[in-house]
Amino acid sequence: MRKNIKKISILLLISMLGLALMAGCSSEDSKVEDNGGEEGTKVEDKGTVKLGYVNWAEGIAMTNLAKVILEDKMDYEVEMKRADAGVIFTSVADGKTDAFLDGWLPVTHEQYMEKYKDDLVDLGYNFEGAKIGLVVPEYVDVNSIEELNDNKDKFAGRIIGIDSGAGIMKATKTAIEEYDLDYELMAGSGPVMTAKLKDSIESEEPVIVTGWKPHWKFARWDLKFLEDSKGVYGDVENLHTIVRKGFKEDMPEVAKFFETFKMNDQELGSLMGMIADSDEEPHVAAKEWMKENEDLVNSWIEK
Repeated sequence: MRKNIKKISILLLISMLGLALMAGCSSEDSKVEDNGGEEGTKVEDKGTVKLGYVNWAEGIAMTNLAKVILEDKMDYEVEMKRADAGVIFTSVADGKTDAFLDGWLPVTHEQYMEKYKDDLVDLGYNFEGAKIGLVVPEYVDVNSIEELNDNKDKFAGRIIGIDSGAGIMKATKTAIEEYDLDYELMAGSGPVMTAKLKDSIESEEPVIVTGWKPHWKFARWDLKFLEDSKGVYGDVENLHTIVRKGFKEDMPEVAKFFETFKMNDQELGSLMGMIADSDEEPHVAAKEWMKENEDLVNSWIEK
């Protein structure tokens, strides 16, 4: 009898210890960290915002800035995917990417907007006064596209381009046809183009690149657009935020932020310059810019 009572007592003690341990684990699991890194109430899982961007200076700058604002100030997770413009537009239209902050309208990306018009939503411009065209250093004594054939040897018959899917590349192919240019358009990337531009300027050699503004290169070097009398590159454009169909309903807070998010030439130029001059990843420089422009950033998310 005593042995049975002893066994029952041991079993009860083990059960009580097990319950205590379970309660302790449950208590520990319920402790989460708030934005300050201390124990607090559980932060709501708002979901993940998927941003697409092209390897262009203004797109890298704006997309990384949007990332740190969404993460640090609005408690969202952010995924970024880099690809050519055509791939990004297709991904947004398919619903695999939520937003693209670098849509050049009404000309450069018109073909994509028309192609996917039923699956894309334009949230409006985030930058006014964008421009594309052929760019040369100021010291080059050529001022118009019409003069290029007479100066072919100076430029070795080459125009330094960017990624093949970019709207500016399509426009440049049209310019070559319209002006009957005896030039070869060299595909590459934004960084390759600026590296070639830098090397040529340091050697004071003539060079032509597919250029656009806003871009930090205009703050760093004396450059000029070649006159385009045929209007192949269009007039001044704006940069638009393009989102997938249904995004405004799924993430209204983020959509409202995107609609309010607007930068001028000085603001975007300083952000691009900070990223270009930094040895860190772009989001690190963007976070520093965010801290230095707190009032502006807050105005985008407090309205």
